[in-house]
Order: sequence, then structure tokens, then C-alpha cells
Amino acid sequence: MVYLMLACAILAEVLATTSMKFSDGFTRLWPTLGTAAGYAVAFALLAQTLRSMPVGTVYAIWSGVGTAAIALIGMVFIGEAVNAARIVGILLVVAGVVVLNLGGGGH
Repeated sequence: MVYLMLACAILAEVLATTSMKFSDGFTRLWPTLGTAAGYAVAFALLAQTLRSMPVGTVYAIWSGVGTAAIALIGMVFIGEAVNAARIVGILLVVAGVVVLNLGGGGH
């Protein structure tokens, strides 16, 4: 259940960050409200996740998966550059999250 909550926090953060891209510097109402709501949900779920998981593990997963997802969304849907360096960078972020989790999640 805690990993589902973390996954939902990641999804909310990714949706919020994507909305921020379309807010045009917070000058467009609906994307701006989507950004605020998404981050509020993300942080609320993240706080609940931290009640039963170590902060290092939670933050590594949340930030790493979120970063990789946003980079992929940018490349696939927003027209950002796709090149070998960016793909290797995403793979390294994911690998880092995996290594941190293999290191153990003890308190």
C-alpha cells in the first residue's frame, strides 16, 4: 500500500510539473491551478509515505522516477530534443534509484 501511495505522489508531481510547463509562467489560470493542486496532492501523499518509509528511499524514488518521467514526457509529447546524452542521463537516474533501493530500506 505504501508503494501505491508513493506511485500516486509521483503521478501527481508529474502532472503538476507538466501543468507548470503549460501555465506560461503562471499566466494561464487552469494550468496554474493544476500545478498548485498537483503539488498539494503530491506533497500530502509524500508526507503519508514518509510515515512508514525512510526519507532517503522515498525521496530517491520520488525525485528519480519523477525526473525520468518528466524528461520522457518532454521528449515524447512536448518536442524536446532526443539524443543519446539525454537517454543515458535518464537511464543513470533510474539506475541510481535502483541502486539506492538495493542498498536496503532500513530505518
